[in-house]
Amino acid sequence: MAQPTGTFSSYDAVGNREDLSDVIHDVSPTDTPFLSAIKKVEATGTNHEWQTDALTAASGTNAHIEGDDATPVAPAATTRLGNYTQILKKHAVIPGTQEAVLKAGRKSEMAYQVARRLPELKRDCESSMIGTVAIGNAKVAGNDTTAREMGSLFTYMTTNVSLGATGAVSTGDGSDVMTTGTDRDLTEAIVDTVLATTYTSGGNPNMLCVSPTNKTVVGDFDPTGATRNVDTNDGKLVASVDVYVGDFHTLQVVPCRQLIGDNVIALDPEYMAIAELRGVTTSDLAKTGDSTRKEIVWECTLEVCNEAAHALIADTNG
Repeated sequence: MAQPTGTFSSYDAVGNREDLSDVIHDVSPTDTPFLSAIKKVEATGTNHEWQTDALTAASGTNAHIEGDDATPVAPAATTRLGNYTQILKKHAVIPGTQEAVLKAGRKSEMAYQVARRLPELKRDCESSMIGTVAIGNAKVAGNDTTAREMGSLFTYMTTNVSLGATGAVSTGDGSDVMTTGTDRDLTEAIVDTVLATTYTSGGNPNMLCVSPTNKTVVGDFDPTGATRNVDTNDGKLVASVDVYVGDFHTLQVVPCRQLIGDNVIALDPEYMAIAELRGVTTSDLAKTGDSTRKEIVWECTLEVCNEAAHALIADTNG
């Protein structure tokens, strides 16, 4: 069918307004399960410190005769640990023109950009706490030319740790990293073994943080102990393990996008904290031209209250 002679179509028009949706679609992940689970405490200095202690081993020979003289045994001193506060920053710089023009999806470009920087800051913090590399990140004291860095969780873990062959734990004070071992498959037996060690140490973790890859591995553990059924109400096949019930602990299995695939963390949130020296603040920077500049700052560190409360499985094929 031919277009009638003299038709003025949309192809000819130059004054039609654009059709731009007022919704901005973004699926970038913003969840920080590790950071969200742990408690928050106050830091009052750039070297945030805490102490740990442990009871002496139980004795089955604590028996004495009547009237014997006291022979006190001096208790061991507490262990003093520390971590450096790390300054995390994000910026938003918006020219005056961009703030003034009519925009789709937001009224203020500055407000929009600041709002987007905040979840990025949280993700950066979680990544620093659980390590940007499989062996963890050692703490850095910093100086006038070097930024302070917090030591990540793995640099404090020494007690309930499962490593591949030739792997070795760190000294446990945040100053160095563990040595990688030979990768192996994550199995239910490995999980049960490290949880048994944690129980013996006094730990009661209730959260199993895994990478997305290892979440599927945990989901493939022995089907007799996992959820493998069809809901008769809607016909859905449920094939996952969201709660792991072991011999000693019941843990919620939580996928964590920032966790390096090699590692699995059994976490007791009561014995892990984020210590804030400065909470998240947004400040105006001095104008140097035709733009508005803002800086978002967060200064904090990781406090591993007592590493024996948690467990780490490293060197997996996840």
